[in-house]
Amino acid sequence: MVISSKISWQNFWLIALLSYSAFIFYLSGKNDIKLPVYDIPFQDKVFHGVAYALMAYIASRFFSSLSKTDWPLFWSWVYCLVYGASDEWHQSFVPGRYADIFDWYADAAGAAVVLLVIFIYRSLQQTNTLR
Repeated sequence: MVISSKISWQNFWLIALLSYSAFIFYLSGKNDIKLPVYDIPFQDKVFHGVAYALMAYIASRFFSSLSKTDWPLFWSWVYCLVYGASDEWHQSFVPGRYADIFDWYADAAGAAVVLLVIFIYRSLQQTNTLR
């Protein structure tokens, strides 16, 4: 029963990751996205960071569910980096959109922040368990 439960969680997180990735691909293909305007400097970079922070969280849950995966947080970050780069490349083909290296930096930073928080949380959890 434990094995089938683990497989179902793997499937859930895999579907969540692929769905979220497809959603970002869909948004990247649109040239008329109407985002709310706030008085935040570099607002588009903040949106990128938040979007990829969520992707990193979902990816970390998926990669952590794989028993044979070493360093699930590292592979989650790699996934976000590669997907972010491919997303920027995809945007270069969309009329009215362009690839921006600084968007990719914001993607990477958003993912890194969430994964660092997860790493610290898990480290503290293990430290408290060992006592």
